[in-house]
Amino acid sequence: MQRRVLGKSGLEVSGLGLGCMGLSFGYGPATEKKDAIKLIRRAYELGVTFFDTAEVYGPYANEELLGEALAPFRGQVVIATKFGFKLENGAMAGTDSRPETIRAVAEASLRRLKTDAIDLFYQHRVDPDVPIEVVAGTVKELIQEGKVKHFGLSEAGVGTIRKAHAVQPVTALQSEYSLWWREPEQDIMPTLDELGIGFVPFSPLGKGFLTGKIDENTAFDKNDFRNKVPRFSEENRRANQALVDLLGRMANERNATAAQIALAWLLAQKPWIVPIPGTTKRHRLEENLAAVEVSLTASDLKDINDAVARLEVQGAHYPEHLQKMVGR
Repeated sequence: MQRRVLGKSGLEVSGLGLGCMGLSFGYGPATEKKDAIKLIRRAYELGVTFFDTAEVYGPYANEELLGEALAPFRGQVVIATKFGFKLENGAMAGTDSRPETIRAVAEASLRRLKTDAIDLFYQHRVDPDVPIEVVAGTVKELIQEGKVKHFGLSEAGVGTIRKAHAVQPVTALQSEYSLWWREPEQDIMPTLDELGIGFVPFSPLGKGFLTGKIDENTAFDKNDFRNKVPRFSEENRRANQALVDLLGRMANERNATAAQIALAWLLAQKPWIVPIPGTTKRHRLEENLAAVEVSLTASDLKDINDAVARLEVQGAHYPEHLQKMVGR
């Protein structure tokens, strides 16, 4: 497994991380705990040192899972978790990044993760009611107290990133980025490059669509949030199949899989990009991690970019109420 450094922070992690949300939340029933622990530990065996969670995944269950699974090698891994959502009756109910909430979440996350310091603490979504300078200042205090090591933002806009970074250097931005969601290339990535901030793309496989294992006939579990994502309507899945077919053809030519091509493309964009694909299946984990061995030439990248530029992806990548929380 290759290693990468997130921006100028000095935080070194594996070239691919593991997004752990789906083990507990978002895609239907939670994975059996013993199976989830086996998957996480298999990722570590294969060289993954970067694991992503959040208090709201479950809620709480995902942090507890990582705390147990990673306890034997806590000193060798980087765990990222998040604050910033209000929880009511076990469900997200808006944002809350008040200083007292950030501190309470940090203390609870430390207990669940069975650790004395959070490696990377992201604001999950920007809170319009709390100035980002106050948020960054609170995390700065937690860093000074030794409870947090690095500060991150998720789905924040350029203005927010700059204001936060001026108070407490931002180690990483986590946002959606993949071959079928390239909006960060416009303003976000140049800003991260300028400021020396790492980029952690989530949903690097388009919430599973770019693997080629989902088509217009796929039926999702009733609790799978993709049922609410416009891009996953039956009509849009049919329209977007052309992108998956393109990846499949390129993968066949390079003795790889569509997922590996999609991840290799991301890794080739910048040396400070660390995607965090998630999965609940061991064979998919091993397939995804093998993407670090797929080398795309400049000619390959041009072919992919030219081909994708001729396709128009259909459907919004978030429901409207979630899209409103992006880029603030």
